[in-house]
Amino acid sequence: MGVDYYNVLKVNHNAREDDLKKAYKRLAMIWHPDKNPSARRDEAESKFKGISEAYDVLSDPQKRQIYDLYGEEGLKSGKIPSSSDASSSSSWRTPQFHHQHRQHPPNAASFRFNPRDADDIYAEIFGSEGGGSARGGGHRTFRDGSFRNGNFANGRSSELRKAPAVENPLPCSLEDLSKGAKKKMRLSRNVYDASGKMRVVEEILPIEIKPGWKKGTKLTFPEKGNEEPGIIPADIIFVVEEKPHPVFKRDGNDLVFSQEITLLEALTGKTIDLITLDGRTLMIPLTDIINPDHEIVVPNEGMPISKEPGRKGNLRLKLNVRYPSKLTGEQKSELKRALGGVL
Repeated sequence: MGVDYYNVLKVNHNAREDDLKKAYKRLAMIWHPDKNPSARRDEAESKFKGISEAYDVLSDPQKRQIYDLYGEEGLKSGKIPSSSDASSSSSWRTPQFHHQHRQHPPNAASFRFNPRDADDIYAEIFGSEGGGSARGGGHRTFRDGSFRNGNFANGRSSELRKAPAVENPLPCSLEDLSKGAKKKMRLSRNVYDASGKMRVVEEILPIEIKPGWKKGTKLTFPEKGNEEPGIIPADIIFVVEEKPHPVFKRDGNDLVFSQEITLLEALTGKTIDLITLDGRTLMIPLTDIINPDHEIVVPNEGMPISKEPGRKGNLRLKLNVRYPSKLTGEQKSELKRALGGVL
């Protein structure tokens, strides 16, 4: 029986020109090869060609009349029975396949099937949205998923508009940003299925967080937004946000750790035990006298530098000396005796 062009466009057999054009637009926006990833390009090209051929046949009164009577084979082969044989020749087709505009069967000698180019049909349909016809010398170029047409009869051009990017926060702990991590983000969006119907689908977007990423780093998933007629879907962008950490603060590529010590510890020394972001224990001895707001720098124990593999920033220990709120007379005397020779 050949191809059912009505089913290809998802229209009934009484569909008028406007119905055909709407169906073509909806499906062309889904299956145009430039709107599909390279992995699906062969499938998209095949679908787009089929959609274009169906529209070409059903939108042309003569082609449609012949197709309704003799099917795809009769249309393309040119083997059309004479008028006297038409009724018997077309008996294989069920009654609903005879659309309301059919007149007398065409003369076989006067018809040759001449299919139109799929790109020309696309240019005509989408180019004519500016208010004039795209027939007669329009040319087309495809760039970055957008369709542009120019030099049409009305002198205007049309371009598919891309929806604005949608940004979403991506909260990350300092551990994630130090060691790297993998996350899965669930995305719900509206898409057209193969029949042209809108439906909601859920996708899992895998995200690999690289060591050293900073607040504001962006990860883009191109054209993962909602599908809409005549609009290129938006890019979905995830923006890194740093979660507060109970121990460390980040300063560029450095990690800052604040520690309060007593006056006695500042004068006599202390060892600070510190658990790093990757779970190691650092033992940092304080052997010198510590002044207020003193800072100790431990090289290469900060955050990874994303553009310089193997390198890290510094760990900076900010030490705050806690003085006693009061001293007894006896304590003051003891301090004077102990420190009198050095102060």
